[in-house]
Amino acid sequence: MEQTLVIVKPDAVARGLIGEVIRRFEAEGLTVCGLKMVRLAHTEAEGFYQVHRARPFFDSLTRFMASGPCVAMVLKGEGAIGRVRTLMGATDPLQAAEGTLRRNFATSIEKNVVHGSDSTTSAAFEIPYFFNQLEIRQPAECGETPAM
Repeated sequence: MEQTLVIVKPDAVARGLIGEVIRRFEAEGLTVCGLKMVRLAHTEAEGFYQVHRARPFFDSLTRFMASGPCVAMVLKGEGAIGRVRTLMGATDPLQAAEGTLRRNFATSIEKNVVHGSDSTTSAAFEIPYFFNQLEIRQPAECGETPAM
C-alpha cells in the first residue's frame, strides 16, 4: 500500500470544494489516513516548494499557497500516487482530461484546486512536512490488516 500527500489549495477551500475533492478520492477506493486544515506562512510554502525555487513561477506559487487556508491529507491505497495524479488531471486545466478535478474545477494553471505528490520520493518529503506519525492513522485503522 502506498501513501501520498494531497493538498486542497486555497482556491478550492475558498470555493467550498473540500468535501467534493475528498469524495472523489474516496469514491476511487483511496483511504484518508490523515487530514488537517493549515495556513502556510510564505516561508513554509517556500520550504515546501523548494524543488521549484529556480522556476519562474516559484514566487507566485508560494504567495498563492500562503494566501489562505489549505487542507492537507494523506491518502493510502494500491498505487495511490499514480491514481491521485490521474484523478487530479494535468496541471493546466485546459489540458486535463474530462472528469478530472482540475478540468472540472480549476480556474487557471496556478489556481488548479489540488496538489499531489508526484513520486514516492516526493511523498516521503511532503507527508512529514505536514504530519507527524501520531497524526496518521495506523494500518489497522486505515483498512489494512496489521502485520503480525
